[in-house]
Amino acid sequence: MLPSALAAMTRQLAVTGNASSLHTSGRQARRTVEEARERLAKAIGARPSEVVFTSGGTESDNLAVAGTFAARREADPARTRIVSSSIEHHAILDCVEHLVAHEGAKVTWVDPTADGVVTVAALRAAIEADPDSVALVTVMWANNEVGTVNPIRELAAVAHRHGVPLHTDAVQAVGILPVDFAASGVDALTLTGHKLGGPYGAGVLLLGREVPVMPLLHGGLQERDVRSGTLDTPAVVGLATAVELAVEQAPRRAATIGGLRDDLVGKIRATVPDAVLNGDAGTGRIDGGPSRLPGNAHLSFPGCEGDSLLMLLDAQGIECSTGSACTAGVAQPSHVLLAMGADEARARGSLRFSFGHDSVPQDTDAVGAVIREVVERARRATAR
Repeated sequence: MLPSALAAMTRQLAVTGNASSLHTSGRQARRTVEEARERLAKAIGARPSEVVFTSGGTESDNLAVAGTFAARREADPARTRIVSSSIEHHAILDCVEHLVAHEGAKVTWVDPTADGVVTVAALRAAIEADPDSVALVTVMWANNEVGTVNPIRELAAVAHRHGVPLHTDAVQAVGILPVDFAASGVDALTLTGHKLGGPYGAGVLLLGREVPVMPLLHGGLQERDVRSGTLDTPAVVGLATAVELAVEQAPRRAATIGGLRDDLVGKIRATVPDAVLNGDAGTGRIDGGPSRLPGNAHLSFPGCEGDSLLMLLDAQGIECSTGSACTAGVAQPSHVLLAMGADEARARGSLRFSFGHDSVPQDTDAVGAVIREVVERARRATAR
């Protein structure tokens, strides 16, 4: 956590009060929550009334997708189709699959380019196949595995031309990229605390005032009657503080960690020449916006299994991710890379290195010093 966010949250942990209660302690807690709501909204270009506090990215994604689908279908039974990219986080993918299996939904998956971009043309074609059947569109702002940034504003405009709301999972974007809710044109946006120096278990769904959403939790009618439950006031304070600081520091931080990322990629390629950088090259979009997350380096290592690489690096004190999901202990190739057109071997032999506010040049040096030996050992293990 960012030190200031940790300090703010720690102070609030010593204060009693349920923000839904009418007594003095409750009213004080409510004031604290509302002040945090205002600060958070201001930092990301939203109105305070559009901030719905949740337990994190997964809940926000589920509320946006399942809640919007239910409300839109109730208003118009013909609205049974969800349009989503095939490279979403599993908080979206699995929610959509549940709706297909149990709630009569249909889904159109939009595949990205080889660089991981969901294009305007691809989304337009998916919607226009039967625009009157679409309940909602959900496309992530930036991919959590390969780091590619999507043209969200343009995608939202395409959806709106057909009267369809667009939700974006911006968990990887807020606090790193320039994110302005109002300017983006999206109808709903997911963010979470632990990706930007805030607490675990605290997130937000930014929800436009005119977007109909059916609640998934029922009870106290908190948070605009769409998300019941006693608010975690200390976590809300820590989250708001982290968002404020992360957004304020984003330009400087992006330049710093982008430099570290480029240094790491250079060191890896110098010692493992056949390593492949996945995702957009990061040279920027035509509109001048960033095309890749500055703190993301996702590489494939031919002849290796990602899990072997991960454990060998972990033994050296270097923590990274395969970017793959494991089901019942059996490693699955990255669905993101497969959707981008990679073969299964490449999808299995990949690692994601991530940089944050506490990353330093010594981190890239540590990887560069051992990566050749680690790759060679992993290849020998795979060859057996």
